[in-house]
Amino acid sequence: MKNIVLVGFMGTGKTTVGRALAERLGMEFVELDAEVEEREGMSIKEIFERYGEPYFRDLETEAVKMFSEKEGLVISTGGGVVLRKENMDALRKKGIIICLWADPETILKRTSKNSDRPLLNVPDPLSRIKELLSYRRPFYEQADIMITNDSKDIDEVVKEIMDKLKEKGL
Repeated sequence: MKNIVLVGFMGTGKTTVGRALAERLGMEFVELDAEVEEREGMSIKEIFERYGEPYFRDLETEAVKMFSEKEGLVISTGGGVVLRKENMDALRKKGIIICLWADPETILKRTSKNSDRPLLNVPDPLSRIKELLSYRRPFYEQADIMITNDSKDIDEVVKEIMDKLKEKGL
């Protein structure tokens, strides 16, 4: 079976939805950020602080390459994985890409209690979210399926994904 790849900005529910979807479909769940953290022995926040974002993006690309070669996975990606064409090409080869989308206010509400978001550790996180979303939106829109996830519960999102996969014959 093809991989199901969840992309989207931080706080859109990729990990939570991904776990629930994998369980529902009887597939293995992989969270790329967690894989990077495990391999490096430090949090993403620490990687950003110590080595910077470009270094993290290289680690992320290595993880993409490794897991995109497998099949039958639900893969939750980091929010910036879409920024490298090579990542999207690799993930698309054996997967269908689903973007979870939420508005900036929803994202701020969901991420505000977590200080481990290096890109949001700024004086005005809402403005930063809007800026990053605006820049990344064209990359996210390259997904095969877009799901808006502002006010839906996990089961509703999982059902919507399953319905869309069924429509595509997957």
